[in-house]
Amino acid sequence: MSRVVVAGIVEFPPEVRDEALIKGKELIEGAYTEKGCIHYLWTADLNHPGRVVVYEEWESGADLEAHLKGEWYRNMFGHLAQYNILNAETNKFRVEIKEPVYGEDGIATGFFSDETGD
Repeated sequence: MSRVVVAGIVEFPPEVRDEALIKGKELIEGAYTEKGCIHYLWTADLNHPGRVVVYEEWESGADLEAHLKGEWYRNMFGHLAQYNILNAETNKFRVEIKEPVYGEDGIATGFFSDETGD
């Protein structure tokens, strides 16, 4: 079973972004109580005034599916909709391999151990 990462952005009018995040804090905390939730982050993008960065990590696709059918997701979707979403793009990724960016030698690499880097 592979982990699943959800990553994306949601854009609001800049003047309502922070309120949308602050008032959604309870819903974010609620998602953390769900089975398989490893990370559930909605955070302000400091380089784009109206943008929220979404990052979620789930133990499995089944756990993400349960979340998407559950109350925390439904309530978050309803909460955010009242703030005039201008644009949204989120994607899910099945994680087949996970390794640290920094190796035992302290050097960062973008390649995985099963790749040559050529």
